[in-house]
Amino acid sequence: MPVVACFGDSLTAGYGAAPGHSYPDYLQQALNARHLRYRVVNLGISGNTTKDGVERLKDVTGLHPAVVIVEFGGNDGLRGLPLADTQRNLDTIVSTLQRSGAKVLLAGITLPPNYGPDYIKPFDKIFPELALKYKVPLMPFLLRNVYKVPGWMQADGIHATAPGNRQVAQDLMPLLLPLLHK
Repeated sequence: MPVVACFGDSLTAGYGAAPGHSYPDYLQQALNARHLRYRVVNLGISGNTTKDGVERLKDVTGLHPAVVIVEFGGNDGLRGLPLADTQRNLDTIVSTLQRSGAKVLLAGITLPPNYGPDYIKPFDKIFPELALKYKVPLMPFLLRNVYKVPGWMQADGIHATAPGNRQVAQDLMPLLLPLLHK
């Protein structure tokens, strides 16, 4: 069965949500409901930076996934890591996955306003620039329809609840479906 790999950090892992309630779990349910025979594999690890993602690329390519949803960058931003490093690491991740034969869907993230526009604006540009460079679909902000909805974000204001993760999966489906073999 072909694999859809969800490769990222705590947002992918489903941090703080009960087991079975990450967005990859809801993607699997949505694919099953459409009778699309794909196995969704959750390769999210809480706390991972883009550098960790580069170091884990062999784990992903070893699965020979049909599609990889790439969601990294939040931890880089929250730690104030150099933007050039984040961009270079994400570039390496996307290019390596494409060379392996996988189709890539890039999921962007943004940062809390207290990081200031001088850091946030160039950070936010990384994702559309990479999507354009590699001609991959982009969800500019993974939590775009979740972030301001009461009950859809955990108390930390960073991670989605189970209903929030369900919405993330719904938001990803229109970008994912064209990448799948019918």
